[in-house]
Amino acid sequence: MERADFYVLEGSDARARWRFACQEIEKAFLADERVLVWLDNDTDLAAFDDLLWTFADRSFIPHEVLGPASSWDETPVLLTAKATPEPAPQVIVNLAAGVPPGVAQATRVIEIVDDDAGRRQAGRLRFKQYRELGVEPVTHKNPSAGG
Repeated sequence: MERADFYVLEGSDARARWRFACQEIEKAFLADERVLVWLDNDTDLAAFDDLLWTFADRSFIPHEVLGPASSWDETPVLLTAKATPEPAPQVIVNLAAGVPPGVAQATRVIEIVDDDAGRRQAGRLRFKQYRELGVEPVTHKNPSAGG
């Protein structure tokens, strides 16, 4: 892993955090990068899957839940709460509480932290874990919703 970017958002609205994640996923998709979105559980996975279809009228991000037939050639954005695909993604967008397995094989990880006390504390622990992996995380405070 070359980069760990921590985006620190104001407020504690989980939906706003996910919408920001959609924007970052769209940027990576438009840059022709393979993106894996890591979530905590199947409930979050289904809700985020729905959000990716509807987050912006002007956007289309081809994606699917990671399954046995998933292929980066056909679907550049995969969602998972359990497994990592082969070959490794270029970008991991981590929306889970812990560091995803296989993160060291990605080029970049995107972490999105807000003012929710639990998510902030979990973010601090992940920040420390990335340092232990030899990556100095970069913090982006109060990024704009469009940039």
